Amino acid sequence: MPLIPETRYASTPAGLQIAFQVLGDGPVDLVYLNGLTQHVDVQWDHPVMQRFLERLSSFSRLILFDRRDAFASDATPLELLPDPDEWAQNLCTVLDAVGSDRASIFAELEACSVPIVVAANHPDRVAALILANPVARYRASRDYPIGWDGSVIDEFLSWYETTWGTEELVRFAFPSLADDAEFVRWRAKWMRASASPRTAMAVFRHLLPDMDIRSLLPTIHARTLVLHRTDNTYVSADQARFVAQHIDGARFIEIPGSDAYLFTDRSDDVLDEVEEFLTGTRPSRPTERALATVMFTDIVGSTERAVALGDRRWRNLLVQHHLLVRRELDRFHGVEIDTAGDGLLARFSSPAEAIRCALQLSRTMEDLDLAIRAGVHTGEVELVGEGIGGIAVHIGARVAAQAGAGEVLVSRTVVDLVAGSGIEFEDRGEHELKGVPGMWRLFVAMR
Repeated sequence: MPLIPETRYASTPAGLQIAFQVLGDGPVDLVYLNGLTQHVDVQWDHPVMQRFLERLSSFSRLILFDRRDAFASDATPLELLPDPDEWAQNLCTVLDAVGSDRASIFAELEACSVPIVVAANHPDRVAALILANPVARYRASRDYPIGWDGSVIDEFLSWYETTWGTEELVRFAFPSLADDAEFVRWRAKWMRASASPRTAMAVFRHLLPDMDIRSLLPTIHARTLVLHRTDNTYVSADQARFVAQHIDGARFIEIPGSDAYLFTDRSDDVLDEVEEFLTGTRPSRPTERALATVMFTDIVGSTERAVALGDRRWRNLLVQHHLLVRRELDRFHGVEIDTAGDGLLARFSSPAEAIRCALQLSRTMEDLDLAIRAGVHTGEVELVGEGIGGIAVHIGARVAAQAGAGEVLVSRTVVDLVAGSGIEFEDRGEHELKGVPGMWRLFVAMR
């Protein structure tokens, strides 16, 4: 059981109460802000979030708080909603209450505006910034073409309001855990606990459409790390990179995956980067090795298909793709390692099962009018947390890259291992695999 910190309250000069928690006794003070809506108590009700927060507190004194209009703190009439400047003042109030003169701030998505304002207006209070999927401006303009059109913002916010606090929105925001019923229920509960749909949308509509903090970025002199989830559905790489490029000396790192927040998929990779950035030391994790079969797939012609369908229909098609992939992985005893965008990496203990899964996926995707390519290889992999690595993984990716639409391409190693399984192959000759020494004979598994 986690050691859940006590929830305490700090009072602003106006007498408003701000709920906060403190956990850990590390050498740096670290404030973590998980989006514009959160709940300091409900966030501890699921082990995925518990683990993330406990790891942060292992190398810091972790400070968590609910800004005004997040449920555990005082509410505000909707017509008097605070702006990022007032939320920045709330943060300073909490820092004063815990006796922190100077802290690092780790914020995600919309909440990134708060530490940017603090760093610009109160530079003496900020030691470092960690900005995850940040945006300086949402609305597109002549001098900011990477933003969203006003009609897109309105459409998105309207959809967000109808899905706020529902499992549909959770599955959209966390594709890697869309089939985890416990996680989906908890995250939907968290949203409802933090704000009603009306309050949440009032906050978003008050802040996002006209927010523009571009002018603050060059004034920031705190050390800054910008993290971006490669296939994030809310923030493009160009938007996050813009923030990094306009803060002097900022470092930009991309994290694979499509979840909106960083505490879920590949969270160990995120936490390693954060710990090294704040402490100067990267944690060492023991590496185990095991023999495994890896399977890579991706959608052929995905860019052209996405353009033809439009963002919304393409996202919906990807959700169907991911659901079918997970169904077949379960059927053939595969373990999902990473589903980033339209690609998949999975691990199997049996090469024959991996081939049969890939062949079935190829047939199944035809029902969605999608063509996939697949590659299968068997070798010794490194087991790092929930992920895998090593040369065998690179070979599997290179084999998949050689496959055509609808093809399942395998290495000679796999063919030898499945002898007697009844699976037939067609020899495709020898190939050079980028970054892999020697020539590799590849075979197509017959459907």
